[in-house]
Amino acid sequence: MASKQSIIPLERIEQSILLIRGHKVMLDSDLAKLYGVTTKRLNEQVKRNRSRFPEDFMFRLTAKEKAEVVANCDHLTQLKFTPTLPYAFTEHGAVMLASVLNSSIAVQASIQVVRAFVRLRGILATHKELARKLEELERKYDSQFKVVFEAIRQLMTPPEPKRRPIGFRVHKK
Repeated sequence: MASKQSIIPLERIEQSILLIRGHKVMLDSDLAKLYGVTTKRLNEQVKRNRSRFPEDFMFRLTAKEKAEVVANCDHLTQLKFTPTLPYAFTEHGAVMLASVLNSSIAVQASIQVVRAFVRLRGILATHKELARKLEELERKYDSQFKVVFEAIRQLMTPPEPKRRPIGFRVHKK
């Protein structure tokens, strides 16, 4: 089955994924836009289905976290003026949202959201693997270069000059 053109560019979704409290999350306002509903409607559905959203699926930002997000993310400046604290949804919470919203747009968008999270996970894994390999190379070459540096130091150290005896030489016949 041929895949349809995605309705939301993956890059746009990836830009909406934030790292908060050590979790990769998306805020309710970003998910509402992706799922084609208002933030108010999205949060109403979350409240109606609260048992589907445990702490590892969703949490509410603190005022300090909200201020930091607003300061660092240009697309979230409208949050500055809202009195409520936004919800942050993990990958599992974003998928659960699609099921409680139960619209075709939400289902299609949730597939793209999952792909974005998976892609980020892959990128992070690649970076960890590269960092590990670099560390191995550094350890390996540090020991090899130690020998080279020792040889260079020996070459840089001037040889001790031959000392001439002080006084007159007596030639023996």
